[in-house]
Amino acid sequence: MKTKSFKISEVDQKWHLIDAENKTLGRLSSRVSSILMGKNKSQYTPNNDLGDFVVIINAEKIKLTGNKESQKKYFRHSGYPGGLKSTNVQELRKDKPEQIILRAVKGMLPKNKLADKMISKLKVYKGPAHPHVGQKPEILES
Repeated sequence: MKTKSFKISEVDQKWHLIDAENKTLGRLSSRVSSILMGKNKSQYTPNNDLGDFVVIINAEKIKLTGNKESQKKYFRHSGYPGGLKSTNVQELRKDKPEQIILRAVKGMLPKNKLADKMISKLKVYKGPAHPHVGQKPEILES
C-alpha cells in the first residue's frame, strides 16, 4: 500500500470569509492557521502548501480575554544596540488592528519556508469592506 502525496495542482483552493467581530483572538487564529495549512482537507500533506485563502474582516473588533488588552506586549528590534521597541494591544488596535490577528496566526504556523506562503494567503481588513468579492468567498462561522 502506498501513501498518496498530493500536489497543489491536484487540489482546489477555496476562499473563506470570517467576521472577527466579538471572536476570541486565540480561537480564531488557531482555526485560521489550520485552514491556511490545509488541515481541514482530507488531502493534507505537511510538506506542501495545500491550504485555502482566508479573508478576515472587522479586525478592530476582535476580543481578548482577561487583562491581555493592557498587559500583552509585542516586541520588535531594529538590530542596533538599544533598539528594542514594545507596543501593547491598545496602541496596536488604534494604529494597525490587522497586525494583532496577523501576528497571532503567524505564531501558530510551522516555522519553515512554507510559513511565508501560507501567511500570504491570509488577508486581514480593519472594517467590513474587502476587495475580494470577485473570488466569491464562503462565509465561515466559527
